Amino acid sequence: MDAVLNEDEAAAYVGGICFKTGPPRRVGVELEWLIRDRSAPGRAVPPDRLEEALAPLWSRGMPGGSRLTREPGGQLEVSSPPGETLAECIAITAADLAVLRKKVGESGALLYGRGLDPYLSPPRVLEDPRYRAMEAHFDRSGPWGRMMMRATAAVQVSVDAGDDSDGPTGYRHRWQLAHRLGPVLVAAFANSPLWRSRPTGWVSTRQSVWARADPGRTSPPRAHSDPREGWARYALDAELLCLRREPPAEWTAPPRLSFRGWLRGQHRERPPTRDDLDYHLGTLFPPVRPRGWLELRMIDAQCGDGWVAATAVAATLLDDVRAAESAWEATEALEGDPTLWERAARDGPADPLLGPAVRECVAAAEAALSRQDPGSTVHHSVLEFAERYSERGRCPAHDQLDALRG
Repeated sequence: MDAVLNEDEAAAYVGGICFKTGPPRRVGVELEWLIRDRSAPGRAVPPDRLEEALAPLWSRGMPGGSRLTREPGGQLEVSSPPGETLAECIAITAADLAVLRKKVGESGALLYGRGLDPYLSPPRVLEDPRYRAMEAHFDRSGPWGRMMMRATAAVQVSVDAGDDSDGPTGYRHRWQLAHRLGPVLVAAFANSPLWRSRPTGWVSTRQSVWARADPGRTSPPRAHSDPREGWARYALDAELLCLRREPPAEWTAPPRLSFRGWLRGQHRERPPTRDDLDYHLGTLFPPVRPRGWLELRMIDAQCGDGWVAATAVAATLLDDVRAAESAWEATEALEGDPTLWERAARDGPADPLLGPAVRECVAAAEAALSRQDPGSTVHHSVLEFAERYSERGRCPAHDQLDALRG
């Protein structure tokens, strides 16, 4: 039987498992996709229609080792295995994605890369007790949780946490740099300006929705000199999203019960265990989430192969030492601004402080890739993104807005 925890043990456990130290090297990516009818992108595809086409991938897995899962609103997610290099990660993911696109196409559908469904309010298609409990929790504070679960999609880039040094490869520095880069990446790759076919006033409506769904689990943690201690505090203070029970009992958690409150005996159904804490950690969704590695969750899903540039920019700005130094300098003026995430989602690179930071960070990533692998597919994707978007003060959301205006 899993051991019951006390508060000190829980905090030590969280700090210990969420930042696994070592030289930063590996890169992974998770790609979420909305699913649309190929002949009419404004029309949803019934989940059952995909099942026959996807059956071989559900049963045998993806050829390169990526994992295929379905999100609550029917979105598909491709999660790559960690690549030893950025190029390896992108090559594996691209090959598996080509297989998925072919299978989805056989059903008359397509993978639709947008951060937020611009046309529809999809129903929830998964009936797991986890997702019923999630909806019950989010419904207490408005419609944002349902939108988040059912209608959003992202590019999530994972990099190693870093070593135990105090330098640029250390996990403390990389944790801080990842948070400084977060609003820059939101602004650069914003791709969700529409909801129900109308402009929302945000270039990344997805980021706005996530920020409002449940700030105690979707906002960045407060700055702390020790990332392990700060993250443990954040995790234990977050409210329970669900409380697992034996079927047929529902998993709905008591309102406003934090994991810390559960540890202190404020809920007497049963005491929490380490397994409960592990599960709770998987229900926290801040823009940068430590899972042993660092998971960057703030980038909107991209059209077509735009995910390559997004993955390459995010990973390079953290893993290439010279690019990381440039990114640190470019984000110096942004440090400590409490409105930055909101402005990034609303205005993108049009923001007077974020715009220069976007240009400098994308340029630093492109320069690093030109040194590492000039002319490669990855380098070309970032160079093309810079020329089309960041150097012109634009982001992918502007393409959707231009098309809407004709």
